[in-house]
Amino acid sequence: MKTPISHALRHAGLLLTLLLLGCAGPGGRQGLLETAAAVDLDRFMGQWYVIANIPYFPERGKVASSDVYALREDGRIDNTYVFRRDFDTPERRWHGISEVQPDSAGAHWKVQFIWPFKTDLLVLEVDPDYQWALLGHPRRSMAWIFAREANMDDDQYQRLLTRMVAFGYERSSILRVPQFAEQVGKPGFQ
Repeated sequence: MKTPISHALRHAGLLLTLLLLGCAGPGGRQGLLETAAAVDLDRFMGQWYVIANIPYFPERGKVASSDVYALREDGRIDNTYVFRRDFDTPERRWHGISEVQPDSAGAHWKVQFIWPFKTDLLVLEVDPDYQWALLGHPRRSMAWIFAREANMDDDQYQRLLTRMVAFGYERSSILRVPQFAEQVGKPGFQ
């Protein structure tokens, strides 16, 4: 016979199991990802094309996507995600706010597109000329390869992908984002 206490203990055990499984995500095997990058925020602002990412539900299947950043007077960053659902559809925009975390050399941001939910974003590495950037999440559940130009040659992409692997990402989890209609359906693209 089930008592209220045994029922509560069973639910507590289930809850604990689910929490532990959540902690054993991609970052759990290797520890949390950290960044040692130093980011010149003024140079980082502007448009970055999403060359590749780990497809997750809000970005999965989007094409011609980019992020546009603009510093605000209050020190936060306007974050606009620009995308199309298909190359034959109109451009859409989602607006968010990012906050650079103290003592992070500009490389750790809290990003919010939907109140009250925020997520961590790490600038892992940025090109000295700010022509490409590698971004991730501390648990390695999200990753992005950004560039100032929409077109990136395969050799450069492979070099940047290898850098992401050095940060502990699985090569096969990162897929290219079609920036041009002729890229749709090609191997390695979403």
